[in-house]
Amino acid sequence: MQYYFQMTEYSTTEKMILVQYAIKKYENEETVIEKLKAILSEKDIQRNIDTLIGTQKVRRIGPEILQNNESHTELPDLPDALKPIIEKL
Repeated sequence: MQYYFQMTEYSTTEKMILVQYAIKKYENEETVIEKLKAILSEKDIQRNIDTLIGTQKVRRIGPEILQNNESHTELPDLPDALKPIIEKL
């Protein structure tokens, strides 16, 4: 079952958190992008993935596999407003 969320303006931090938690949930880059496309633009998703890799918060462990670099940095706390979105991804 696919859930669609109203396109909301999220802050840069919120977008980053959404991408990190989607990566934690799915790891496959294509799946992460597909799931998040209902709430963020593909450009925003890709930009955040690139930023997270550049800041070593996320690492690429294969051609399509992403992983939060939790040994290097902790996942940020998930704000209450974003919890339902992550649960339904």
